[in-house]
Amino acid sequence: MISAVILTHNDEKTIEKTLESVRFCDEVVVIDDDSKDKTVEIAKKFTSKIFTHEVKDDFAAQRNFGLSKAKGEWVFYIDSDEVVSDKLAKEIKKSIKIGDGYYLKRNDFVFGRFLKHGETSRVRLLRLGRKGTGIWQRPVHETWNITGAVGTLSEPLLHFPHPNVAQFIEEINTYSTINAHFLFNQKIQCPWWHIIAYPKAKFFLNYFWYLGFMDGTAGAVSAIMMSMHSFLTRAKLYLLWHKK
Repeated sequence: MISAVILTHNDEKTIEKTLESVRFCDEVVVIDDDSKDKTVEIAKKFTSKIFTHEVKDDFAAQRNFGLSKAKGEWVFYIDSDEVVSDKLAKEIKKSIKIGDGYYLKRNDFVFGRFLKHGETSRVRLLRLGRKGTGIWQRPVHETWNITGAVGTLSEPLLHFPHPNVAQFIEEINTYSTINAHFLFNQKIQCPWWHIIAYPKAKFFLNYFWYLGFMDGTAGAVSAIMMSMHSFLTRAKLYLLWHKK
């Protein structure tokens, strides 16, 4: 039995495609962060297992809450802006006969095209696992620490984030704040020169080393945004220590 777990928050524009794509799962569990739009109304067309639970700036805790509600032997996490292709669905059903967990590749669709280069093309996410083999950690950029045999699936998740630059910036601002507070609580300090050096290095890796420039304007915008995320995280961390 496979349980799909989806975290939602005001996702009425994307959630239906996501839910349609996980019909192959035996159970669908939606953990909603108090959406104010029609997200829950749409989700009710696909599942009765919808739970309202505030994220409180801790996405690992939100995912672990979803894990506690899932009844399947296998749990598959998919975000509300992701879609499972038919090929990936078949691969998932075939793969759960062995192992304890699987990393998934992800293809990002940004500003009118799928990115084939840059940092996002190298992403591997541990999203499919046997229940009871591990829990999620870190409040943002969270990771599922599974003990046991872990492989990687061939077919990618299709990811449709950031419909516009404004939302991209809004998300970066939110995640960088959470990340800075996490690093601060971990007693990690940030020298002033990190604020300058890390974003520059991030852009160089994304745009040149990982060939992001081959994705045209979308690749350039993506590289700039990832660099901005690096800048904001370190600048906010530096200010937290400065205030202390």
